[in-house]
Amino acid sequence: MTPSDVSVSTETLPGSRIGVMIEVPPARVEEAFRRTLDRLGRRVKVQGFRPGKAPQALIEAKLDPDTLRSEVAETLVGGVLSEALRDHEIRPIDQPQVEIQELDRGRPGRFLARVSVLPKVELPDLSTLHIDLPHSEVTDELLQTRIDVFRERFAEIEPVEREVQEGDIVVGDLKVYVDEEELPEEARAALELPLDGDQLVPELKEALLGRSIGDVVNADVHMSAEHENPRLKDKDAGLEVTIQGLKEKRVPELDDELAKQLSDGAYETADAYRESVREELVENAARRDKLEGEERALTAVAEAVELELPEALIDWRVDQRIENLTHQLSHQGLRLERYLEYMGKTEAGYRAEIRGDSATEVKVDLVLDEVGDQFEIDPAGEEVLEELRENAGDLAEHTPVEQLEKDEGAVALFRRRLIRRRTLEQLAELLSQNPAPETENQAETEEPTAGAAAGSDEGV
Repeated sequence: MTPSDVSVSTETLPGSRIGVMIEVPPARVEEAFRRTLDRLGRRVKVQGFRPGKAPQALIEAKLDPDTLRSEVAETLVGGVLSEALRDHEIRPIDQPQVEIQELDRGRPGRFLARVSVLPKVELPDLSTLHIDLPHSEVTDELLQTRIDVFRERFAEIEPVEREVQEGDIVVGDLKVYVDEEELPEEARAALELPLDGDQLVPELKEALLGRSIGDVVNADVHMSAEHENPRLKDKDAGLEVTIQGLKEKRVPELDDELAKQLSDGAYETADAYRESVREELVENAARRDKLEGEERALTAVAEAVELELPEALIDWRVDQRIENLTHQLSHQGLRLERYLEYMGKTEAGYRAEIRGDSATEVKVDLVLDEVGDQFEIDPAGEEVLEELRENAGDLAEHTPVEQLEKDEGAVALFRRRLIRRRTLEQLAELLSQNPAPETENQAETEEPTAGAAAGSDEGV
């Protein structure tokens, strides 16, 4: 406990900060001065005395007053402040900023500490929030599109001599012009230009359709502002393609034989294979719908919460994102500085760029934790271990699962993951079952008119 002779008062400051005013009695201040002089006396040389044996008055006379005051503050403040924070149940999330207001011998010591703390999250009445859960339908068109992707693996490419059609592959020599000047560095010979889907710019694709081998085709396009060639960034350009050849892509139909090949023999018929693809699409759609529903629920709650975030917490999340990016780049043999340079950014600029999203992530995390506390989700120990065994992932590549099960930090990590997942599931279910708010039109329709009320009375 903080000593009874120490006075402590607190005040709430903007930005989720707390001011802690501490007053220490003169006797404690004097004791701090004596301890400090005793410690410094072992280093200060006083003529005629061995180190540590000189009177404190002589030692003090040889010290700069500001230096001594700073040393005394270091001796006194740390312990008293730690006790004050603990006794008032204040859990700082950053290093306290301490302002010494008075610290002289024979007088009370006064100092003010400002600390950032986690903001208190006031959740809305969850029964007033509603979300619609998504329900993605797996249509026959979607199924056919998926199967077509698999059929493409067995497509055969054959040269043809006819007019260019949708789905063909044009082989041509490409030239690029800007302001009627050719850019030699952009020229390509025997370039393959696929006309299926939207791989080509629409202007060039349209110009190629219906043309023949030997034709020279021109198309005017506007180049992207992100183009890697500075001479083409956000510029109008002319594309010239001399058609040298034409290939037709022939994709086999899905029959029993192809079904066997696509499934490595798992399915004997085209119908069985088609149904397996449909089931996979349904499972994937359900998984995406679940995640989307949970995101909607969490967003609905977060948007209903007013929260003033401490800058220290946002700084921490920005640092975390920078560290994660640095780690990811290192696996690709890249350094953060080189990556940012390539992107035309500085680290300071990138930090400013991600600060808004980092603040949103912090808020969402705090809201999710508070919802979890309100739901009182407390998984059993064996459930947490099962979560660890099933999802150890990369951790298990470096540490055996049996060892992770005995690691308190690892167990705590997976316990938090499990709580969060169950919190999201329960939140999405709750908000989807709440009644949807009435629209103005609904309210007007349901509100009885005076005439209707009167007519009802007459019938009684």
